[in-house]
Amino acid sequence: MILPIVAFGDPILKKVCMEIDKSFPNLDELIANMKETMTSASGVGLAAPQIAQTIRLFIIDSSIMLEDDEDSDEKGIKETFINANIIEEKGEEWVFEEGCLSIPEIRENITRKSIVKVEYYNEKWEKQVKEYSGITARIIQHEYDHIQGILFTDHLKPLKKRLLKKRLNKITLGKISPAYKMKFPKK
Repeated sequence: MILPIVAFGDPILKKVCMEIDKSFPNLDELIANMKETMTSASGVGLAAPQIAQTIRLFIIDSSIMLEDDEDSDEKGIKETFINANIIEEKGEEWVFEEGCLSIPEIRENITRKSIVKVEYYNEKWEKQVKEYSGITARIIQHEYDHIQGILFTDHLKPLKKRLLKKRLNKITLGKISPAYKMKFPKK
């Protein structure tokens, strides 16, 4: 089932999410719905707060961004991250234009480290400790920020935030028409 994506301005996007365990109700269904929602919105990642759940869960599909990149030797992944914790961010800092399904029509250059080491449980509840690099690392960092209550716009300099204020307010007020279903904050 395709779920509405929570829009910028909803307080749920600023909450630090809680860990879950294997007994979390309907987790398999929730993950399947998140995958369907992400795919239908042409996203490469989706975190639980973006579908109004304050739990430490996100999914990514970096293969979408890498399939047409002939210059990259990076392999994309499709993965579910449950109770993720970033252990280390390292490598070169690099700037890349990011967007967010909760903040449609806005894309900005964000600086992040090129390598991330993350500990998490996968969909089968198998504990993982893995290192990722490049686009995959960036997507993980972006989605991890969501479960920490951080949006990509929080990484912008104050002047840039002020310049985006009117556009962000339009999103909060629902005065946009994204190509996917959204849940706007109550007025």
